[in-house]
Amino acid sequence: MMQSVDLLVHSASQLCVVPGPAGPQRGRELGTLGLIEDGTVAVQDGRIVATGPTAELRARYTARHTLDAHGRCVIPGFVDPHTHLPWYGDRANEFEQRLAGASYMEIMAAGGGIMSTVRQTRSATLEALVADNLPRLARMLRHGTTSAEAKTGYGLETAAELKQLEAIVALIERQPVELTATFLPAHAVPAEYQGRTEAYVELVIAEMLPAAAKWMAGRGVRLYCDVFCEEGVFDLAQTRRILEAARALGFGLKLHADEFAGLGGTSLAVELGAVSADHLVQTPPADIAALGRGRTVAVSLPGTPFGLAHRDYTPAGAILNAGGALALATDCNPGTCWCESMQMVIALACRYQGLTQAQALAAATLNAAHAIGRGDEIGSLETGKQADLLILDVADYRQLGYRFGANLVHTVVKRGHVLE
Repeated sequence: MMQSVDLLVHSASQLCVVPGPAGPQRGRELGTLGLIEDGTVAVQDGRIVATGPTAELRARYTARHTLDAHGRCVIPGFVDPHTHLPWYGDRANEFEQRLAGASYMEIMAAGGGIMSTVRQTRSATLEALVADNLPRLARMLRHGTTSAEAKTGYGLETAAELKQLEAIVALIERQPVELTATFLPAHAVPAEYQGRTEAYVELVIAEMLPAAAKWMAGRGVRLYCDVFCEEGVFDLAQTRRILEAARALGFGLKLHADEFAGLGGTSLAVELGAVSADHLVQTPPADIAALGRGRTVAVSLPGTPFGLAHRDYTPAGAILNAGGALALATDCNPGTCWCESMQMVIALACRYQGLTQAQALAAATLNAAHAIGRGDEIGSLETGKQADLLILDVADYRQLGYRFGANLVHTVVKRGHVLE
């Protein structure tokens, strides 16, 4: 007797399952796609109930709705595990300054950089902040991102940081991309605390983290806490204090580390059980080895060095050789990397980090889902997971990475609903 399901997505030239039953794909296992030729996905109540060859599944299932892939490739929806949405405004003028020779840290020291966006975000109303970010998420969705992380960090005062959290909730309610929220009050030292970093760290620990914990409990939303551990921002000892205080209040942990200097942040992230350590451009060998021993996912953001015209990228090969788990993300932000396309990130990772298309695809889906603590729910087309998938406008997944500057997504399916 045939079983009835809500949806059959059938006749895919390639169905890329991207399996990871025991967690993220680690080391040289990265790039295991579980590819099924002429494949089909069966969906019921927004979840995948079966994958397999089209002839086999169409003989087993009858569907209320069918979606013919017409020989196109089907992959999991992209997961973007590091963005700085929501923010207000832009910093096009600073890009012009960088083109004229100013460095990122020079602009930041002169009161620009993160503080420029902080001033704009603080002044925006909640509704304006939400309205400014809805089009960004719509573009991300059109390019295949079905789930993403969203950070605060452009408030740097309690009320403004909580406003960003409220904006994240409003964005979750108003559009289809699922957002995982991260609290990042230690993104920079605000102008009013310049020269008094320790005082600001005390404010974060004594006031801002408890306020966000109270908000978290009231909303029933699990938050991660993140810190920008970097020279001229927060040192290793300050980072440890903030993260340990956050962990005691029930936050999950993430960490910006080793973007410009290797301060030991990656090893600290592994030690504290952080779900991810992100950037990792100047990561020392001992910290790379720690990634291989720990559970922390290394999140590479190749759009950022590209956006800054830097030559150094995350040492993906060394991380994989150490047995680490590598993910990709956009770092979508108004200062260094206004990139809304995970497809572009894949193209950069293939060129500048030596990843194959299969490795980059797994890093942008399954491993990215684990980098926001959601690998059991999203990031692959395994039975029982949420039915988030993309029909590409090409027959071969290897077109990802090979091509760039065009959107290769034909159709987006989110929770079993065909969106576009």
